Amino acid sequence: MNKPAARPEFQRYQFAFTAHIRDPRAHPRPAGVEARRMKVYNELLVNNIEGFLLACFPVLRQVLGARKWAKLVRAFFATHRSRTPYFRQIPDEFIQFLQNEWTPADGDPPYLLALAHYEWIELVLSVSNRSADRAFDAAGDLLDGVPLLNPVLANLRYDWPVQRIAPRRKVVPVETHLLVFRDADDAVQFSEINAFTARLLALLEPGTLTGRSALKQIAAESRHPDPALVIQAGGALLGDLRARGAILGACQPGKGE
Repeated sequence: MNKPAARPEFQRYQFAFTAHIRDPRAHPRPAGVEARRMKVYNELLVNNIEGFLLACFPVLRQVLGARKWAKLVRAFFATHRSRTPYFRQIPDEFIQFLQNEWTPADGDPPYLLALAHYEWIELVLSVSNRSADRAFDAAGDLLDGVPLLNPVLANLRYDWPVQRIAPRRKVVPVETHLLVFRDADDAVQFSEINAFTARLLALLEPGTLTGRSALKQIAAESRHPDPALVIQAGGALLGDLRARGAILGACQPGKGE
C-alpha cells in the first residue's frame, strides 16, 4: 500500500503559520518569523473576527465582560472550521460553534446560547431574501381563507426572558415566546407573545390550514369549553397580526379544507 505523499515544504510552513495564528499557546511560532511581526498577524486577524461578532452580539459582550468575551472569541477562532467565505456569515458560524462545539465554563451564564441566538436572529431576518411564493389577497378572509405568514418571520421559544437580559440584571428562567419579523419598511420587529399565539403561528406556518381550522384544533387541544369563543378571539388576533405585518393576507383553501 502506497504511503500518502508528504506535503511540500511551503504547505507545511503555511499550516504551521496558520495554526499559530489560530492558537498561539498550543502551536509554536514558525522558525524564521519575527515575534513582533507574528503578533501583528495574530492581533489583526482575531480583532477582525471579533469586530464582526461585536456588531451582532453587543449584549452578549456586555454581559460576559471583556475577559470572558475575549476568551470565547479566541476559542471560536482557534477551533471552529467555517464553511463560508463571506464575512457577513461569521455570526452564523459563531452560533453553530456555540450549539455544537462549545462547552460552557464555570461562571458562564446559563442563558448564553439563548441570548446569542436572540441577538443573531435580527441579522438573519434583516438580510433574508425570502418572499411570498403564493398568490394572496391582502384583505382576504383570515378565518375561511388560509392565512399567509410573512416569509421573513421567526416564531421563537426560549427558556429565558432573553429580551430582558442586561448586565447586572438578575433574570430567572421562564418560558418565553417571541415573534420576530421584518415589516414593510424593512425594520425587524420583536414582540413577546403568549403560548396561544405561538401555537397558532406554528399551525399556520405550513400554509395548509384555514384560520378557522387552526383555531378549532387549538380549542380541541386545550379542551376549551367554548370553541366558538376561541374562534372569535383568534379571529381578532389574526386581524391584529395582519395589521402589524406578521400575516400578509389570505390564500384560497385547497380541496378538502
